[in-house]
Amino acid sequence: MRILSAVAGVSVLLASGSAFAGGLERGGYNIDLLFDPARVTGEASATYVSPQRKIDNARDTDPTDGIGTTGAGGGQTDGIRATSDYWVPRVGMKVGIVEGVDCMIDYSQPWGADFDPGSNWAGVNHNIVTVVNSDNYAGTCSYKFQAGKGQLRFIGGAFYQEIDGYKDRQVHPGRPGLFTGIGHLELETDGWGWRAGVAYEIPEIAFRASLVYNAEVKLDSITGIVDLTQAPGVPGSGGSVLNVFGSAEMPQSVELKVQSGIAPGWLAFGSVKWVDWSVLQTVAFCSTAIKAAGLGCSYGGPGFVTSLDLLYRDGWTVSGGIGHKFTDQISGSASITWDRGTSTGLGTQTDTWLFSAGASYTPTENVEFRLGGAAGILTSGSSGVVVKDGVAFGTDVAYDFGNDFIGALSGSIKVKF
Repeated sequence: MRILSAVAGVSVLLASGSAFAGGLERGGYNIDLLFDPARVTGEASATYVSPQRKIDNARDTDPTDGIGTTGAGGGQTDGIRATSDYWVPRVGMKVGIVEGVDCMIDYSQPWGADFDPGSNWAGVNHNIVTVVNSDNYAGTCSYKFQAGKGQLRFIGGAFYQEIDGYKDRQVHPGRPGLFTGIGHLELETDGWGWRAGVAYEIPEIAFRASLVYNAEVKLDSITGIVDLTQAPGVPGSGGSVLNVFGSAEMPQSVELKVQSGIAPGWLAFGSVKWVDWSVLQTVAFCSTAIKAAGLGCSYGGPGFVTSLDLLYRDGWTVSGGIGHKFTDQISGSASITWDRGTSTGLGTQTDTWLFSAGASYTPTENVEFRLGGAAGILTSGSSGVVVKDGVAFGTDVAYDFGNDFIGALSGSIKVKF
């Protein structure tokens, strides 16, 4: 039945809605292309996201560092744009190998961050810019067979991720014309993960229910540098470049998706996703000099240099919507998404509400163009001191933020053979 075309805009629409989820999520994981009925299908998409998160009432809460409103640096305290716009690309190809066996390869950028309040605000001792980038290369296959009225499908695959990033912050007041006082942390790492899932489909009524588990990606060998050449006044290591190492893991996740035809030309869809963001609490980085002694890196332990303090809680994302086929060539859809913020009082990641809409145009049976957009609200909150396992984090700056706007646009092209 052609009712499936009623959700032609759904995948690009949901990409708009999930590109600013909690934690470090950007594009996340998506294997919807695997279910395309054509024998060979290629797809390319891109999502542009513009989060307008602004910081107000910023206060330097560490008077001992001589930076910010309580020190010599001063800095802006209100109306600080803390987030930058970004793109989320995805490219994939699915091939029907033999009867019942489908395989897909894809490239995506599941994780990322761009917290960029700049060097002229009261919290420069906490952050000037933090950037995280990711590249994900995945292969996923499935085997389906007749089961009752529909088809049962088993899914499995693996993915390889490369992750890099950097953070700048003011670690010394600096001296104009001599040095800036900015410390620079730069990191890179990689790791492997796997996925497994199951799906049940009844094509006659466009019904599909899928449950997919994506395993954690262990980053056992994070390497990088701490560059303090612009901060010679820092006790002990000022003016030098330190080689550092650490470890972390990107979270496991489980996602349930359901869709079904509900009337001629109409289809309803929804999803629930859990992401184990609480696995990222404090990521410590230590001098590589302690490796020779066989020591590991821990917060505040031997060789400790710095850390990324995240203190995330688990993320939940719930979406629901409806699609309609207007003609054989044109269809559309609309949805609403709620994402539970992962912040526990440190940072700006509160709940997000997004309203999305998408449309598709299929000029021939082999080509499909899709366009989607989303607009929503980043809910209000504040950031300050959080005590975790007896240690106080966020002691350098405190700030508030209101209900801010977020917008996104997505486009894609799908070609079938």
